[in-house]
Amino acid sequence: MSSAAADGESECEEIEEYKTVTMNTTDRVDALYTRLEKLGVGKFGQVFKLQEKATGKIRAGKFSKGRLQKDIANARAEVELMNKLHHPRLVYLVAAFQEPGWVILVMEYIAGGELFERIVADDFDYTEITSVQYMSQIITGVGYMHTQGIVHLDLKPENIVCVSKDNTKVKIVDFGLAKKLEPGVPLKVLQGTAEFVAPEVIAYEPVGFTTDMWSLGVICYILLCGESPFQGDNDSETLRNITSGSWDFDDETDAILTDYAKDFIRRLLQKNMRSRLTAEQALDHPWIKDKDICSTKTLPKERIRKFLARQKWQKTGKAVLALKRMALLSNRSDHNSPAIEEVGESQEVFSFLQEQLQRPPVFSSQLKDQAEVVGSSACFHCHIEGFPDPEVLWFFSGEAIQECRKFQIEYEDSGSCTLVISDVSLSDVGLYSCQASNAHGHAETSARLTVHQLRAQRHSREGAEKTT
Repeated sequence: MSSAAADGESECEEIEEYKTVTMNTTDRVDALYTRLEKLGVGKFGQVFKLQEKATGKIRAGKFSKGRLQKDIANARAEVELMNKLHHPRLVYLVAAFQEPGWVILVMEYIAGGELFERIVADDFDYTEITSVQYMSQIITGVGYMHTQGIVHLDLKPENIVCVSKDNTKVKIVDFGLAKKLEPGVPLKVLQGTAEFVAPEVIAYEPVGFTTDMWSLGVICYILLCGESPFQGDNDSETLRNITSGSWDFDDETDAILTDYAKDFIRRLLQKNMRSRLTAEQALDHPWIKDKDICSTKTLPKERIRKFLARQKWQKTGKAVLALKRMALLSNRSDHNSPAIEEVGESQEVFSFLQEQLQRPPVFSSQLKDQAEVVGSSACFHCHIEGFPDPEVLWFFSGEAIQECRKFQIEYEDSGSCTLVISDVSLSDVGLYSCQASNAHGHAETSARLTVHQLRAQRHSREGAEKTT
């Protein structure tokens, strides 16, 4: 057995708390877990750091919207799939709860952060050898999924995380788009992240296990080259680039990488899905199997830092404009200036644009006073802008609001923020505030909720008083 494969197997010899999870519709998650800080937000909902009250163990809770039957069905399908994915390279499920309006998946808490964020750290030794260590683990995890008949369908850098900051172990997370492949039943999907989807997804053709392998090829390319092979100025251009299947290594990376590394990526980024390496074949490739053939040269980190910066910019709504300006500068044909000066100026503008995006939160749309009747629902809505993404908190009469069946909070990447108050009563009358803060500042907006009794209820009460 190769040294790389042996390392991967030894890292898999871990004791995990695997168990079969069923959807709990009786208990409330807040009765069993204490919510700590918020770890992230997205269109699906929010992720909180949780502490299990009975054991004190730290977990991660994914709070997804569950108002529609399809949302609940999707969550149950994710639970069913995760029960089949008990492997040290895959995040595991601890518990699942269905509450009014929400479905909560409680999972293993992984403290090491995203893999690509670790790579760009100044103290990280970034070479082909370290890249092989990570890729072999990722492929091992994906390969196990495939042996269970499951495709991930959303493999991307954000979904590869480090187990801790002290070792080299990684895990694959987020199985929200994963699907079970049934023999003889074609599966077509229109989902995934534009940069990482395979050509068959775009063409709406049946997907297979090698659909994931294409995504791994893109991840490996970025890992070694610091750039995305198909990235365009927008999703449409990116998808066109993928459909054409046209890509290559630039002169700089072509000179640095070994032929084995380049061959590995080429065998994954095959437009014909039947020509791609399977997970088993990928683990058997010389670049993965034999560390001795890997280059020990330190790979440059500047490009991968820019890749990560662009990923963050795309959440601000200003990314497209910034990238277009960058592209114009990088592609200009100023024959009077040496190429080295253009590169230097390009980097200066890159840093300048990054600084320009940094700003304190601002409410571009403020809360408005609401008037509702007893038993109905009230909805406060606002829109927040700022970078980095602000931390958002809601308050009622000066007291922090915790999400529950009564209070439901939604915060999307676009900055849209909503508080829904169910089954309002007279005790809900008062001032509601939304506070947003990041490293650059703080903003707040407030509005008042007034609650009226129904006229029919008033008449019934008045009649009862007259008869007494």
